[in-house]
Amino acid sequence: MSSSLENGMYLVAQLFLLPTLALIAILFLYAFWVLGGFLVQLARRRKGAGRPLLAAHRAAGPQGLSEDELDLQAHKLMEGARIASRVTPMLGLVATMIPMGPALRSLSDGNLAQVSQNLTVAFSAVILALIAASITFWVVNIQRRWLAEEVLEIGKLRAQQGAAA
Repeated sequence: MSSSLENGMYLVAQLFLLPTLALIAILFLYAFWVLGGFLVQLARRRKGAGRPLLAAHRAAGPQGLSEDELDLQAHKLMEGARIASRVTPMLGLVATMIPMGPALRSLSDGNLAQVSQNLTVAFSAVILALIAASITFWVVNIQRRWLAEEVLEIGKLRAQQGAAA
């Protein structure tokens, strides 16, 4: 019974290798897309634009956005990259562990070529996942600071409007 359970778990785990590798590849590309968007926003910020919270606040009318609406807007702006920075390392770990089973099985059979192939997949996947996670983590942290600066700027605008009224 336990042998069939173990074999079943092994087979199910192997089914997840290709989807996991595909997700890592997608997230790797997404990380560079996020980095490109970040660089565009950086260039716009240097020209005095590229402040999405401030733009949304001004577009909301004379009252602007409430604190809660600003917070929600900020979370929406960072959501994709934030999730990618957290999920990608987990997928890297999964993509590392799945090929280890076949690698160990090949090692016990003396098939070193198969061990090498499985380990190459495992380590390549984790490297790409960690690069993607590093890029998105870096971008998210800088964007978080930028958004906090915008919230402070909006607070100053509100104080000026309150003093003028």
